[in-house]
Amino acid sequence: MKKTFPLLLVFAIALCALVAAQAESVSLNDATLDEIIAKAQEIGDIQSVGMPDDWANWGETWGDILETYGITHSDIDMSSGEELALFAAESGAGTKDIGDVGQSYAPVALEMDVVQPYKPTTWDTIPDFARLDDDGYCIMAYYGTIAFITNTSLVDTPPASWADILEGDYKVSIGDVTVGASSQCSVLSAALAFGGSEADVQPGIDFFIELAEAGRIDTGDASTARLEKGEIAVMVTWDYLALQRRDTILANNPDMSFDICIPSDGAIQSGYTTVLNKYAPNPWGAALAREYIFSDAGQINLARGYAKPVRDVELPEELQAAMIPDEQYANARFIEDYDAWTESVAYMSQAWEEEVIPSLPQ
Repeated sequence: MKKTFPLLLVFAIALCALVAAQAESVSLNDATLDEIIAKAQEIGDIQSVGMPDDWANWGETWGDILETYGITHSDIDMSSGEELALFAAESGAGTKDIGDVGQSYAPVALEMDVVQPYKPTTWDTIPDFARLDDDGYCIMAYYGTIAFITNTSLVDTPPASWADILEGDYKVSIGDVTVGASSQCSVLSAALAFGGSEADVQPGIDFFIELAEAGRIDTGDASTARLEKGEIAVMVTWDYLALQRRDTILANNPDMSFDICIPSDGAIQSGYTTVLNKYAPNPWGAALAREYIFSDAGQINLARGYAKPVRDVELPEELQAAMIPDEQYANARFIEDYDAWTESVAYMSQAWEEEVIPSLPQ
């Protein structure tokens, strides 16, 4: 599963790996869609990074592209930082066409100058919050919201808020805060619940210190396998991953029962953006993939993976019924101050190792 590394690590990797050779990139925004399709089909293959079949239902999109255009595909799963570092390291001899990186990595991609723009034909229907720049370098395709998934066989009263968790006696799993984007956004969500912000995540750290002192932090892997084995009482993760995990587990163990909700007192939302490698061997295929991702069918595919599509598309009724009710998102919000958040991520990683984990009973 994809992880996201601290921004400073991305810069360090990129600076060490960047080679001098540069290559000319094509002008995708000046090409017609017919030209893009024809040239993508000439090459006949798309190479992606960080877009595996089981993440946000990418598999169905790649299948549709194969069926519609006859273009094959393969992926190597990577973290957001690793994707951009690879683009930089290969520079003029790129081997990958397109990637999928966390929203906070969009300015990093632009600063590193490793991506190229393409505005899909649905550009005018993409909301402003998803246009991360004016030229179509980075466009958010979908987003998630921090959620709780509770094994109701282990917890009689599932928490609906961070305050509820403080009243409980079960362990909570949030993964590795030192590297995981969802784990870091979980701490920020808890901070919001207790008066914090992107610039002040201490209330979130204090919250988890209190849980740690009570022996209530699950330090094992935040995995589907452990959830299915009944080893995790409450997991904090993205809503779409919680829903996917529920479906996967219930398909194998229909007698299990889970409650999934958005914490009512603090929930961060964050998205993922497709990035087209500036030195892609098949830039036309990368553009065509983005074109499909932002089509109605592509956006619905993402929703079938329970990710929230950014465009206003009509979802099938059965899919809407499987989603978390809209009213639970009333107090959820996107990160607003990325400069402050970047600094807080570095602090949070250190505080987790030096303050939270040492507070666990020995």
